[in-house]
Amino acid sequence: MVRPAGDPAFEDLTARARIRDAAIRLIAERGTDATTVRDIARDAGVSSGLVRHHFGSKEALREACDAYALDRVVKIKEELLVEGQVANPSFLPSVHPTIVLLYKYVTRALLDGSPAAAAMFDDMVTLTEKWVERLAPDLTEDLRAYAAVLVGMQSGILAMHEHVSRALGVDMFTTEGHVRLANALADFYSRPLLDAEFAARARAAMEPLRAPHPPSAKGAEPAAEGA
Repeated sequence: MVRPAGDPAFEDLTARARIRDAAIRLIAERGTDATTVRDIARDAGVSSGLVRHHFGSKEALREACDAYALDRVVKIKEELLVEGQVANPSFLPSVHPTIVLLYKYVTRALLDGSPAAAAMFDDMVTLTEKWVERLAPDLTEDLRAYAAVLVGMQSGILAMHEHVSRALGVDMFTTEGHVRLANALADFYSRPLLDAEFAARARAAMEPLRAPHPPSAKGAEPAAEGA
């Protein structure tokens, strides 16, 4: 049911969303430790008490922001790739500011070095695993590893945004930089660097490493007893 403006329940929901959005903006710019509840309340135009009323603590608010950011990014990607919005010329410009903000937020969260950051990375891997399984179930024999590598690669780009931006000659979080990066990623994912035959040979060459006692390097001498 959609509640009319002025309804206390409507105003309560709006305040909660404003607080969450303010927290995402500030954490994206400053990081979690440098962002206080008072800062978030001021940016959202509410009292610190209302922040605690809705979320209980700063940690609970951050967890809500994590969940919202991941869910929103996944939904945007699904709209683009599954629902065909990539062909809609007005869609990307409309969601671009949101995508950039959420990427900046995720970058800060992953660099946090906290258990919360680790949990966020794990959630991203799990979501990616489910997403790949649904869209391309025959893509890999080790879905978990594929998802972990994919998230690690994309998270690495975000975590090293200063170096990537310097190499590009433009901030990757600006419109120009993001478009250039997105085009490079499209090329990367759509054009394999290895052909199927080479990949098969590489897998075969690595298979002996799975053995309990991998063969030693050619010419290596066994360790002397008692050494």
